[in-house]
Amino acid sequence: MKGCFLVHLRNMKWDLDEFSAMRKEVLLGWPTGAEVEIQEALGYHKNMPETKIFSDRLAKAEESGVTLTQPRAGVALVTELIELLRYLQDVGGADLLPTTIDSYTRLNRYKEAQTGIEESRTHGRSMLNGFPAVNHGLAACRRVVEAVDVPVQVRHGTPDARLLAEITLAGGFTAFEGGGISYNIPYCKDVSISRSIRDWQYVDRLVGFYAENGVIINREPFGPLTGTLVPPSISNAIAIIEGLLAAEQGVRNISLGYGQCGNLIQDIAALRSLKELAKEYNIRFGYGNVAITTVFHQWMGGFPQDESKAYGVISWGAVTAVLAKATKVIAKTPHEAVGIPTKEANASGILTTRQILNMLRDQSLPETKELNEEIAIIKKETRALIEKALELGEGDLALGTERAFQAGTLDVPFAPSRVSAGKIMPVRDNYGAVRLLDFGNLPMEPDIKDYHREKIAERGRREQREPGFQMVIDDIYAISKGMLVGRPRH
Repeated sequence: MKGCFLVHLRNMKWDLDEFSAMRKEVLLGWPTGAEVEIQEALGYHKNMPETKIFSDRLAKAEESGVTLTQPRAGVALVTELIELLRYLQDVGGADLLPTTIDSYTRLNRYKEAQTGIEESRTHGRSMLNGFPAVNHGLAACRRVVEAVDVPVQVRHGTPDARLLAEITLAGGFTAFEGGGISYNIPYCKDVSISRSIRDWQYVDRLVGFYAENGVIINREPFGPLTGTLVPPSISNAIAIIEGLLAAEQGVRNISLGYGQCGNLIQDIAALRSLKELAKEYNIRFGYGNVAITTVFHQWMGGFPQDESKAYGVISWGAVTAVLAKATKVIAKTPHEAVGIPTKEANASGILTTRQILNMLRDQSLPETKELNEEIAIIKKETRALIEKALELGEGDLALGTERAFQAGTLDVPFAPSRVSAGKIMPVRDNYGAVRLLDFGNLPMEPDIKDYHREKIAERGRREQREPGFQMVIDDIYAISKGMLVGRPRH
């Protein structure tokens, strides 16, 4: 598909005529695009049972203080995907279900995806790492949605998800993951921020159009980014920015995500500050009617190969999610280290998570000096990143985000993208919290830098070594190797 008609990147709601003209081009991207008729799709959604509407399920969970469970899952063929999702629903007890999209579709390589479908039919097993929804088309998507009793979300990793959004939303999915930053920087090498933000403005304008016509679709930026030692302020700033960009296009239901770092106090502080700051910025920019919920991703880094140890990692993630009062938790499986999990392993990860959620539902972490200090630090850092982007964009957040990445005032560690400066260097402190060894060009105040340096120096004194790159390497592999994280090292 060709690029967006917009010449200049700007954070402004798309004119409906401009959007409609773009839709004609987008829907020509693959033959199944011709199946989409948006008025018919609106009618389909309005007749959907409330139990299958993602935003309604999230709202009920928020009201009751329950943390919902959701796995990751996706295979190539419709019948097999339905079998998998029913198993995760009935045996695993998942509150929410995913449909993970295959890698070819994520890159808009629909011909290769079609070949994968045919090979999967020939071999009798999935030859793709997800569900090629664009190729399967509208009727197949509706078969999936209608086959289960709980809401289903599209999860993927696509810098240009315009056609995927058209087909899956018309197909009855009631939630759509991703964003112009979070599905570019961690996934792509050479896609410009201006291009991916424009393409995702289209997705959000589509979701906004549904909302204007009485159908609320949940939108969820991808919180963990690279999933490797991402400082909370960076992931929080990007999540809030993507939420604000979506709200400008008319999105009214947003779930902001955060990926577990491993220190209980820091992770809880991060999720709390994410929700509080998101509401603050939404009110500031006139989006006070947007419903905001939170997503906690269990550990996204390397997992132990030993299943017993893997269950320990899953359980720790569940503990953090429930104590942080996340609206939902993305559950991992004991097969994370060895490849695509079986449906049985996927279900066991959900069941393990659910057991912890049930046990700790009525408990909370006491308000402590350490927790409040961490919340204050994360908020100050996050504000600094967002305010710098606004300054660089002269008040325009879309333009400011592009310029912030160019200047390195927004930066993501260990990202493949050439757009990201890659100058920051995260490392754990003496208690497993993620700090910054090198700030690159991040616009942090001297007191913030001093705070990080002292925390890292404390670890250096304990371990009797100079803080440096070897510490970073150790931390990347710590959890997968069963090393100490979250308490003083000896």
